[in-house]
Amino acid sequence: MKLDIINWEILKCLQENARLSNAEIGRKIGLSSPAVAERIKKMEDYGVLKGYTANVSYTDTGYQLKAMITLKAFMGRLKPFMVEVATFKEVINCYRVTGNENIIMEVVLKDQMHLQELIDKLIAYGEVKTHIILSNLIEHNPITYPKK
Repeated sequence: MKLDIINWEILKCLQENARLSNAEIGRKIGLSSPAVAERIKKMEDYGVLKGYTANVSYTDTGYQLKAMITLKAFMGRLKPFMVEVATFKEVINCYRVTGNENIIMEVVLKDQMHLQELIDKLIAYGEVKTHIILSNLIEHNPITYPKK
C-alpha cells in the first residue's frame, strides 16, 4: 500500500492518541469522519495499522526495574530459547538481532531477586548481559513520513 501525506497525518494522530474518534482526526486534518474511517480500514486491511494497545506504567503496576538483556546463545540453544521465551512473563519485547548477541529482550522485574531468578533461567541458553534502564529518553516516538 502506498501511503500519501493524508494517511501519514492519520497515522500521526493515531500514534499520539489511538483513542481519537474519526471525527476528531478529521477535524485535525481536514477530512470527513467517513473518509477517515475508510482510510483507517484500508490501512488495517493492508497491515499498516497492526493494532491498538494501551501504554501501561510498569512502576505503577508493581514492578521496580526495567532492563534490556542480551543473550548470546550457545551452539544449538537458540531455537529452544526462541520457543521457551514466550513463557517468560517478564519479557515485554524480544528481538532476534545481528551482531555478537542473538537476542535482545526488554523486561520488567519486581526487584533484584526477580532479576537474579530470570538470569538463572536464561544462562541455560547462553551468555547473558543485563543493562538496567535508569530512565527513558525517548519512548514510543511516532513513525513519520520518510523524507527523501
